[in-house]
Amino acid sequence: MSATPEQFAATGTLDVEALRAEFPALHQEINGHPLIYLDSAASAQRPAVVIDAIADYYRHDHANVHRGVHTLSDRATRAFEAARERVAGFINAAATHEVIWTRGTTEAINLVAQSHLRPRIGPGDEILVTWMEHHSNIVPWQLVCEQTGARLVAAPVTDAGEIDMAAFERLLGPQTRLVAVNHVSNALGTINPVARIVELAHAHDAPVLVDGAQAAPHLQVDVQALGCDFYAFSGHKVFGPTGIGVLWGRETLLDAMPPWHGGGEMIREVSFDGSTWNELPFKFEAGTPHIAGAVGLAAALEWLEHQDRTALAAHEADLLAHATHTLSEFEGLRIVGTAPHKASVVSFVFNDIHAHDIGTILDHEGVAIRTGHHCTMPLLRHYGLAATARASFSVYNTRAEIDRLAAALAKALTLFR
Repeated sequence: MSATPEQFAATGTLDVEALRAEFPALHQEINGHPLIYLDSAASAQRPAVVIDAIADYYRHDHANVHRGVHTLSDRATRAFEAARERVAGFINAAATHEVIWTRGTTEAINLVAQSHLRPRIGPGDEILVTWMEHHSNIVPWQLVCEQTGARLVAAPVTDAGEIDMAAFERLLGPQTRLVAVNHVSNALGTINPVARIVELAHAHDAPVLVDGAQAAPHLQVDVQALGCDFYAFSGHKVFGPTGIGVLWGRETLLDAMPPWHGGGEMIREVSFDGSTWNELPFKFEAGTPHIAGAVGLAAALEWLEHQDRTALAAHEADLLAHATHTLSEFEGLRIVGTAPHKASVVSFVFNDIHAHDIGTILDHEGVAIRTGHHCTMPLLRHYGLAATARASFSVYNTRAEIDRLAAALAKALTLFR
């Protein structure tokens, strides 16, 4: 989704108020003020159709999936596997069985780290990430390095918040066994050149894992066009439930990977002499899955796909432009992350006011933002910071809400003078 604010203004096709009406949580007061929810990068709100789909599943169709011969089990299984098909279509996977259910992006990355990479690396080998990665795309690789003697290498970022691609290319080499990079930075909003990164990595025979947690809500993801080898995202970032996520992987790589968790469902045959594994995708889905989560995620993706994605993108671009301009008017406010290609995230520091104090004052005004290190401590150290305040915008936000954010920041400034 790459429409400009000017294109949005020209078409004006998005009825934001009608869209907002679909999100029940937005229509409440916090501390006597209408809620202004600017924390969607942490977790998006859910439209009523998602809440209804989950409730309807529990009211009418709940049973354990697969192997059951009764009607409820058949209904649950059909809904569960239809959700997998929905995800495959959403990311343009080549095959539905390349879609693995996980608890979220974090578990998906850990699965690749332990099942794909750990058996294949040793001393002298390297894993290449970047400074802007979320901790969930750093720590799993550190664990593998501790287990195998391999080394984690990180490519720097520029002051604007872009990957230093010249340095990235220099760090790639015959010792690189995997590249892991986020599609969109949760702390800066930077949209990374994933297709180019994949091209460079594949020239060195290094597979690429993409952390797509922040991209799935904003971009039209096509894993075949990107050319990556693994792609992960979480349901709760993309208007779905918590506790459900997706790992997509190339079939050839998934076939070669051993199971990570053992238990029911992931087996073909079990004896005390040994066990054999189920086919894809079930080999990686031990135990009773989050069935309602899959149903809810499917409803969320269906809701999103029925929207005008170009109009949504233009609206978010307009919000980002308005927020950037409005916040830049504050003397002493510094925006952290000024890459030209960004999703709708604005991180900032404001004079000497601690980020947590900013967040607390804004909450008293009904404005919800995120404060802290955003699980990107190495990145913030690069900027000489311990924390930032982060306002993140979604399709249901408005310019008026950004103006409310600015008014609340003005009040914070008066309190700390």
